[in-house]
Amino acid sequence: MAKMHSRKKGRSGSHNPSQKTKKGWVIYSAKETEKLVAKLAKSGMTSTQIGLTLRDSYGVPKVKLITNKKITKILEENKLTKKLPEDLISLIKKDVRLQKHFEINKKDNAVKRGIQLTKSKINRLSKYYKSRGKLPVDWKYDSSQAKMILE
Repeated sequence: MAKMHSRKKGRSGSHNPSQKTKKGWVIYSAKETEKLVAKLAKSGMTSTQIGLTLRDSYGVPKVKLITNKKITKILEENKLTKKLPEDLISLIKKDVRLQKHFEINKKDNAVKRGIQLTKSKINRLSKYYKSRGKLPVDWKYDSSQAKMILE
């Protein structure tokens, strides 16, 4: 996949398993897996962290193969989702980090460019989520209020 703000091609990532069936060594049923997802979400984990924990600690390769639902769908059903989507939150955290660095190092032009690119990604992603109804139509990102958004 191509990179967003450069003319480079990027690196290929890992691929999902080709088999779309439940593995024989998985010991958890669909209900047990959903309960595990809810328990991990209540402990403050994001959907990505939940997937990694289930894979590494519980031996669940993919939640969707067992439950026929994605992790985010399970979280929505149990009303455990956050106000903002996870990828938008991570971009906002990155912008806050870059702003903090730029306040200390005023002449760091690479960080200045990084802030511009990150804000562009945030605006593009927020436009997508507004069209899908996951964000209010009047939601607008303000970098001065970003720390309060994350709390």
